[in-house]
Amino acid sequence: MLCLRSKPILSPFSFRTFVEQLPFIKLNTLNFTTNNRKSLTTATSLKSSHFETLNPHQKDQISLYVDVLLQWNQKMNLTAVTERSEVMERHVEDSLAILPPINECYSLHCGSSCERINVVDVGTGAGLPGLILAIACPGWKVTLLESMNKRCLFLEHAISVTGVSNVQVIRDRAENFGQTLEFRESFDIAVARAVAELRVLAEYCIPLVRKGGLFIAAKGHDPQEEIRNAERAINLLGASLLNQHLVESHGPLGQRTAIVCFKDRVTPRKYPRTPGTPAKLPL
Repeated sequence: MLCLRSKPILSPFSFRTFVEQLPFIKLNTLNFTTNNRKSLTTATSLKSSHFETLNPHQKDQISLYVDVLLQWNQKMNLTAVTERSEVMERHVEDSLAILPPINECYSLHCGSSCERINVVDVGTGAGLPGLILAIACPGWKVTLLESMNKRCLFLEHAISVTGVSNVQVIRDRAENFGQTLEFRESFDIAVARAVAELRVLAEYCIPLVRKGGLFIAAKGHDPQEEIRNAERAINLLGASLLNQHLVESHGPLGQRTAIVCFKDRVTPRKYPRTPGTPAKLPL
């Protein structure tokens, strides 16, 4: 699996070179087997566990992912969460929690089931939620969009270790990616989690969504001010606010919000604007 730009430019150094630069990661330590992994069955103690609805193979893939995330996190800033149980609760469960809103809204408003759809995770970081969603929904085609090369190398390795085959990693900024004809307005759904303010996220994501598709932002427990500030931008980009789904979270506040927007018009060609502009001058 190559980490690609939307233009055919490969990463400037190889994965092997990167690994050699990280002395804590020795190839012989990356031999994860069922016997030497700690179980993630602590999820059964949670009030409601989406993880427990997965089949054994999917659970095993997520276990491998968490192992790799925690190991690479020792030298890379992938997550502030360092305990296995917290990764499970704060990242995996939160990522899986947006599946019900996605399934419900897509089936009701997009005219078909979402068994086989094309999804992009914008600013995926450590692969959250995109890689988790790809594991849970093997019929989906998932694109992980990330601008940082080191994170892309982590994603490539995590994909290799978990054996997930329905994922591609693209290294690019959302502003450039959204202006690439091959990908512009080509996705059924764009998702983003904890990347930026909603009106900025809208400019990153909505240009990537086809007319008749969805943009879904995973936000905190009280995003009402963000939503009010973003309504103009969402409409300007060709979409409208469809719904707000409260989803259970195992974080400190116990609740998150999935903000769902339906794209009913083509995005004006000038959006997204040049790199850095959406964050500096939000719509």
